[in-house]
Amino acid sequence: MNNVLLILVAIIIICYVIGSIPTAFLVGHLRKGVDIREVGSRNMGAMNVFYSIGIAEGLLVLAVDIGKGALAVYIASLLTRSFTYPLADSIDVSLLVQLIAGLVVVLGHTFPLFLRFRGGKGGATTIGVLAFLLWPWSPIYLGVFLLLLLITRVPTVSYGISFICFPFLAWFTRDHSIPLLVYSIVILLIPALTYIPRIKEMYQAGGGSWRRVILRKSMKDRL
Repeated sequence: MNNVLLILVAIIIICYVIGSIPTAFLVGHLRKGVDIREVGSRNMGAMNVFYSIGIAEGLLVLAVDIGKGALAVYIASLLTRSFTYPLADSIDVSLLVQLIAGLVVVLGHTFPLFLRFRGGKGGATTIGVLAFLLWPWSPIYLGVFLLLLLITRVPTVSYGISFICFPFLAWFTRDHSIPLLVYSIVILLIPALTYIPRIKEMYQAGGGSWRRVILRKSMKDRL
């Protein structure tokens, strides 16, 4: 049991540091010499880089931030592969540590050590965590996102609404696993709550119209 605790502490530290890597900040600084937290929507995330720096840079940030989430859970799975102590019918020590690792890496992205705890919303990193945990069914999220993007033409709103599919995937593809269902809902609360100020900002910029926020003429139409 002492070994489990030591490995858990190591995993928490490693995952927090991984999450703290400020991808958007580094790309903004290296490409245009700007602090991404001070331009555009002031969010340290892929969408702000996409609009404020460039498409290629935004996609790079998105890929790396998703990768951070998946990598953290993968590392936890490797380090706890030999831990098979059952805690309940649908969860063991290894899975529990993976869930903790996923939560920590998202918190690391949102409150990064290297930028005085002022980070991004955690959306892309959350996708990485849940994509790893729910593989091979997680690509369904991508399909839902692309469908919503065709309708709304708003990347942020589309991938935000698409998050709803993860709890359903956790329930229907993991033998009705209550721990994974609850976990997928809890971890999604982090980006959901951190996006509230931004949603209010878009609502005001849209003249108090939710239709203006959700349905736009093109992807370049940004509030």
